Amino acid sequence: MDRPRAWTAPAGQPAQDHPRPTQDPRPAQARIDQQIRRYRERAVPGARHPERDYPPYRSSAARFPRQPLVALADPEAVELTGPVFGATDVTDLDHDLTRQHPGEPLGEQITVTGRVLDRAGRPVRRQLVEIWQANASGRYAHLRDQHPAPLDPNFTGVGRCLTDDRGRYRFTTVKPGAYPWRNHDNAWRPAHIHFSLFGTAFSQRLITQMYFPGDPLFRYDPIIQSVTDDRARERLVAAYDHDLSTPEFSLGYRWDIVLDGPAATWTEDSA
Repeated sequence: MDRPRAWTAPAGQPAQDHPRPTQDPRPAQARIDQQIRRYRERAVPGARHPERDYPPYRSSAARFPRQPLVALADPEAVELTGPVFGATDVTDLDHDLTRQHPGEPLGEQITVTGRVLDRAGRPVRRQLVEIWQANASGRYAHLRDQHPAPLDPNFTGVGRCLTDDRGRYRFTTVKPGAYPWRNHDNAWRPAHIHFSLFGTAFSQRLITQMYFPGDPLFRYDPIIQSVTDDRARERLVAAYDHDLSTPEFSLGYRWDIVLDGPAATWTEDSA
């Protein structure tokens, strides 16, 4: 979540009368588009992840690790001191983000479901799936998000569930809105939902993002464009499923997650 800070006028001056700065040090979209094209031209075929200092995502230069990874003498010791959870920690309301507060959240209600599969198409059972997202106005319920869009007191934007014996997960939520971020001038992130999956250990965590079909912001977004393989990028986009839609209640989207193999869903490289 890379968000702009709220702008405030100087003391004693009405905010509506104070002009925005005329000089913006951030690059224009045309420059970011050029960087994306150059990156795609020299991308290694079949590369799973973008470079850690991926130029179009400007803050990556300050975020990627510059020191070698620390080798653990006993990797299993990490699991002995790390967080744990049991099936009883996931409640019946955790998968329904529209029922976690006294009132109903604002926005277009949706159902998102799919299966978690291995490379052979076999279901991955009893896996913890977590999601987090912005609300319908494109704002996260987080202190660092100062985007001047309204918060929704009836929507926190986080949920979780366990896959069933067929590897299925299911969430009821609202469609998130696009939001501005300070990567470059007039930068907007397409609507998306963050997904986190755990294997048999917390060190096996995978994180990715699910997008919505037909979003016009795809071509302008350096994060989704960092996936240079067209087919891999398409696998990040959910499919609208009319049979999954519920009359007068919600629209349905289907999105399967493949954990490994040539058809794997692209995940963020956290190493």
